[in-house]
Amino acid sequence: MTIKIAILGMVAWLPLIASGQPAAQVKPDLVRAAEIVSGRCFLCHGLEGESASPIFPRLAGQHSEYIAKQLSEFKSGKRKSDTMKPQAEDLTPEEMKALGAFFEGKKSAARPARDPELVAVGKFIFHRGNQFSGVPACSTCHGPKGLGTPQLPRLAGQHPRYSEDQLKQFNTRERNNDNAVMHTVASKLSELERNAVSEYIATLD
Repeated sequence: MTIKIAILGMVAWLPLIASGQPAAQVKPDLVRAAEIVSGRCFLCHGLEGESASPIFPRLAGQHSEYIAKQLSEFKSGKRKSDTMKPQAEDLTPEEMKALGAFFEGKKSAARPARDPELVAVGKFIFHRGNQFSGVPACSTCHGPKGLGTPQLPRLAGQHPRYSEDQLKQFNTRERNNDNAVMHTVASKLSELERNAVSEYIATLD
């Protein structure tokens, strides 16, 4: 009788195995994520991922996989940060995924251009690059609207100060946890281009 039940159970799973579908999808625990956010993340990133301070990134609308990856690399030390490492050290992989899903579900907002002429320069670099200095178009990897991919960050609506700081860190190799392409790109940007692109990114929605 026991063998018969076991065989029937295996038969029930065969359609899932044949289709290549996972037996069960574990949903992110958004309640747990909200607890973590309200307990620590909100101090820098806001309860909705809006980040009131320009030195901290806006996480609203960011890809969940990208957030989980960054948290994992803060924890391991692959991405250096005296601020984020202690915040990530006790997080489990499941909590990192939940935090990613939590922030991805929040609404990201663009901001009006503060300097239209500077933003126009940034728009040109973002979409066309600079053929004279070898800077590629940012949109090639991050998309025409700066929405990115699960592997590449969403840039749209990000604080200009934060974007500019990251470009500086890629240039100096202070940040080296992501692809080496950014080291090359950042090293070719002039200060004007870096500032202009960062201002333009902030206006994207």
